[in-house]
Amino acid sequence: MTKRTVALAAAPIAMTALLAGPLSAETLRWARAAEALTLDPHAQNEGPTTTLMHQIYEPLILRNMEGEMVPALATSWEPSEEDGSVWVMTLREGVTFHGGEEFDSSDAVFSLNRAMSETSNFKELLSSVTEVRAAGPYTLEIVTDGPNPLLPNNLTNIMMMDQGWAEANGAEAVQDYAAGEDTFSARNTNGTGPYVLESREADVRTVMTANPDYWGIGEFPLAVSEIVFTPIQNPSTRVAALLTGEVDFIQDVPVQDLERVNSADGIEVITAPQNRVIFYGLNVGAEDLENDSVSGANPFADVRVRRAIDIAINREAIQQVVMRGQSEPAGVINPPPVAGWTEELDEYPAYDVAAAQALMEEAGYGDGFSVQLDCPNDRYVNDEAICQATVGMLAQIGIEVNLSALPRAQHFPLIANGETDFYMLGWGVPTYDSEYVFNFLYHTQTEGRGSWNGTGYSNPEMDAMIVSLSSEVDLEARDQMVADLWAMAEEEVIYIPIHNQILNWGIADGWETVVDADDQVLFKYFAQN
Repeated sequence: MTKRTVALAAAPIAMTALLAGPLSAETLRWARAAEALTLDPHAQNEGPTTTLMHQIYEPLILRNMEGEMVPALATSWEPSEEDGSVWVMTLREGVTFHGGEEFDSSDAVFSLNRAMSETSNFKELLSSVTEVRAAGPYTLEIVTDGPNPLLPNNLTNIMMMDQGWAEANGAEAVQDYAAGEDTFSARNTNGTGPYVLESREADVRTVMTANPDYWGIGEFPLAVSEIVFTPIQNPSTRVAALLTGEVDFIQDVPVQDLERVNSADGIEVITAPQNRVIFYGLNVGAEDLENDSVSGANPFADVRVRRAIDIAINREAIQQVVMRGQSEPAGVINPPPVAGWTEELDEYPAYDVAAAQALMEEAGYGDGFSVQLDCPNDRYVNDEAICQATVGMLAQIGIEVNLSALPRAQHFPLIANGETDFYMLGWGVPTYDSEYVFNFLYHTQTEGRGSWNGTGYSNPEMDAMIVSLSSEVDLEARDQMVADLWAMAEEEVIYIPIHNQILNWGIADGWETVVDADDQVLFKYFAQN
């Protein structure tokens, strides 16, 4: 009998709690399962957190909701003419922070240096940067260790902060989220974005109002004058809020409710494949696992055990039963929109219990073992249900899985702190390049790379290739290097891919938007119809 440790979700909130007064036609009431983990824009490189930050703060370069890179606080960017190791950026003039301070190159230098610091969860994106300098009030130079043609791709989620505000409030350092630190910047904001933080009660309600001094007035629809965000973890409560008109927009329509929501009057479901793969990570680096029944050895260190797990998971059954068709089984943790993905790479192994049992026997674990699986219960579509299905599948090859399902605020630090041996994670690739996956998930954990590599995996040859990716300007040679890296990664079976998610947004009539493949919502692009 398996043991399950499941953190209870907060009790469903009353529908009336979503409304706290009269709302104008321009107010958009938004709900999703997940809350932002922090307000520090450099502390957590995590989807729901970054989405909230994008309303308040801004990067130098932005990906719009159709995935195109467009100017934000930088109006132009180009590599230096010499060797391409300096990116010169012209910054937007006349931009002010919400507190009235003027944005200039000193703020950009401060913000990028802050994002490169030890506790920043974005530092891998800037791992090739050796210096950031102001070459004038509105000219920024980013120096890299050799040419880095991908640097602009890496800047789209790195937000700009006001240096004076940060220094005045002791917010120069990035919040150490994994250590449970609480800071001024984790609770307060001062960005240049289209919306100003009006009030916030974490896990209950966040209100943002239109920035009257926003530089983009006249360039964007800006039809939303007020955003009322309510995290609603309970799927039934979230859908009920949409169906009864208590909220106007939810990002995560549960798969079991798609037909009901889509057929309701005044509501539309809009959908798109997501740039994200859901997978399991295995602790292959430890000599002995903390939460297993094997003494003095690590069964995950044996690639035969990892391969057995890979073929014992029935991805098609998960797709049909758990996801109700709203997923695409995957054979690699690189999503299809990302450079380096191929159909051949994404072929997943056939479900084969007999072959998996044979691999377990060969590895010396014919009698099986027990292990704990750590899973979020409020981050991905049907995350806990996928983990529950996996428990049954692995039992067929003698692996008794004790499932521990926790809210993501408790789950993610387990990975960051190396406190889990077997875990679920989902990974999107906002740069649309494989380097992002390798930098965060395969590189040895160091000060500047590998921050989400909770597997303990370390391969010096692979590390050197990953580092060289950013400076390789010969596209043919770079493509081959990416292919070689994926071949190495697939041979090692450090991660077990499950599927690519499909996004289903529910939105009330009167509002117009497109589904962003990164599940990134930018309300300044929302229009009324």
